Amino acid sequence: MNRSFLNRIRLGIRVRLTAVLLASLFLFASLEAQVPDSSRINLGFPVYSQYLQNGMVINPAYTGTREVLSGTLSYRMQWMGTSGSPLLQSLSVHSPMKNDKVALGLTAQFMKYGATRSTSLYGSYAYHIRMKRGKLSMGLKAGVDLSNTDYTGLLLNDPGDPVFQSDEKSLVLPNAGAGVYYFSDIFFAGVAVPSFLNYRRNSNGTASPYHDFGQYEFLATAGGLIGISPVLKFKPSVLIDYSFGDTEKIRQFDINGNFIIADLIWAGGSWRVTEQVAVAILQVQLNHQLMFGFSYDYPFGRMNSFSKGSTEFVLRYEFRYKVSAANPRYF
Repeated sequence: MNRSFLNRIRLGIRVRLTAVLLASLFLFASLEAQVPDSSRINLGFPVYSQYLQNGMVINPAYTGTREVLSGTLSYRMQWMGTSGSPLLQSLSVHSPMKNDKVALGLTAQFMKYGATRSTSLYGSYAYHIRMKRGKLSMGLKAGVDLSNTDYTGLLLNDPGDPVFQSDEKSLVLPNAGAGVYYFSDIFFAGVAVPSFLNYRRNSNGTASPYHDFGQYEFLATAGGLIGISPVLKFKPSVLIDYSFGDTEKIRQFDINGNFIIADLIWAGGSWRVTEQVAVAILQVQLNHQLMFGFSYDYPFGRMNSFSKGSTEFVLRYEFRYKVSAANPRYF
């Protein structure tokens, strides 16, 4: 047997193994259990505005698609001006391996909201398949969510409320997710399930995992690149956060548009349909390796009377730059 034939056999085996593992996880997730909403722990996708520059927070299949060792920091202050408003920080690092087919990544998120602090740590794996005009990536992630709730600082109307009398202090919630992602020079699309496990809160303050496909969350993204002139491009995209189990099945629906000026400045915005929030985004490619982004969310919906909006800062650094300025990565 020649080497090219053996390489094709190895590629076929890897693709089948990855597909079987993804299918097994989805099948495992489809085992259903009926759990009251009051005892269900919400593990929903945190709201970001600049997720297109940090795809790891959406889809593990994004791992390695920057084609270099890439690190992204984000800091978000949500619903400013309200007591106990969420504070969200994230760090993601990912890179393809030597053969460019396998990629590994790590994502850490810290969130504080009200009396609760949570930390998420996830490792991700992706396998890339070169297609005729782009690449298809299949990704898996696994890790843990750590949640701590401190009721002692709350002012309660009813100090005897049994909801706040449990010994719930810290919860350790292992989980896993998966996704697929396709990208080329002018188009991208992906879908992911960020969590295969759901959790119920027990009366003694602990948590128990269960499986219910009807309560699972699906994150779908798609977009393209339109050339207007040699120095101006337009990048439209959408994001849909969908759950079969919620009364309002579409949790988040974003319509995004960014103008790219001389491959240095990204200016645009989003309209978050479900929450009636307008987002202004400005991102600057400071040099070949460093990108800085800022966004401001202004609520027109129910939060308008309570919040001064939300701000988000993003900093991305490419450690092994190899993409020329004349042909940068847009997805």
